[in-house]
Amino acid sequence: MSGLVGWAFVLAMALLPVVAPDPYMLAVLTSAGIFIIGAISLNLLLGYTGQLSLGHAAFFGLGAYASALASLGFDIGIGFGMRLRLEPQPVYVGFLSAILVAGVFGWLLGRLAFRIRGAYFVIITICFAQVLRMLALNWVELTQGPMALVGIPPFSLWWPGQGVVDLTSKAQTYWLVLGVGVLAFLVVRQIVHSRIGRALVALRENETLARSVGIRATHYLVIATVVSAGIAGAAGSLFAHYVRIVDPDVFLFIYTVTMVIMVITGGKGTLWGPVVGGLIFGLLPDMLRGSARPEAQWIAYGAAMILLVMFLPRGIVPAVAAWLPARRPATQALPTPVREGVG
Repeated sequence: MSGLVGWAFVLAMALLPVVAPDPYMLAVLTSAGIFIIGAISLNLLLGYTGQLSLGHAAFFGLGAYASALASLGFDIGIGFGMRLRLEPQPVYVGFLSAILVAGVFGWLLGRLAFRIRGAYFVIITICFAQVLRMLALNWVELTQGPMALVGIPPFSLWWPGQGVVDLTSKAQTYWLVLGVGVLAFLVVRQIVHSRIGRALVALRENETLARSVGIRATHYLVIATVVSAGIAGAAGSLFAHYVRIVDPDVFLFIYTVTMVIMVITGGKGTLWGPVVGGLIFGLLPDMLRGSARPEAQWIAYGAAMILLVMFLPRGIVPAVAAWLPARRPATQALPTPVREGVG
């Protein structure tokens, strides 16, 4: 998708609350947008490095908890009669904390997990998410365990002349999520088009050959994991302040599956794949709701996924790109060389 078309799409999405201010549709699009950001982060790993992370919900959940705890504050014992206390912080501090915490854990996981490849890497990522879920479930003093963290403040922004303003309307929240999504997209695009992106694609296509020409595999894969985790943490922060409650279920496998479906159906290894797949499978359940019985809705949802995988195995975006006529630059006729006479 060309830059002009892409920015036109962003403009159309930005004008949607003005043209069609339906609160329910804005809520659905906001939820879909949060998971699209998560899918964009996963695509950096799955699409451009070829590494399947089935524990990506770990970074999403870490971002949600980090942002919620920073915004609510906490007071916990750390042993030897000492306590660790944090006063409630502004929401933007929680948002930045989510990116930082998720990025640090992404670095740790990358340093440990990229010593191996294939199925073992997948297993490690799944176990990582489950360990964090059990930690959130049992560290009641910090996370409230199954009772969840409640009363999380809404989004807020500092506005000139008005100070800190709470974003309480559906349209304001929608615009914030859209803005973060655009930033996440631009960050990934910048990486993909840089030397780092070329190294990642080389490792995906042929790691042995890439190593032979001097590409440090672990170094670049860890960079991709840190960036991917940080963006997923940002999505988790948005989720926490949107639903305003966080419990250990935020680490559930279903969240990772949702992101994987968005990436694969849209087209992994393409910048617009997670966006297209996210819009389709973020909106499809709500489009089917009310038109059929619940079990019929899920059957239709599953059938749509199966058909897409069968007939568009590379994803929607690559298929559309293949169908469109190739745009070739117009070539100007070159002047016919004239042989000068001799003598």
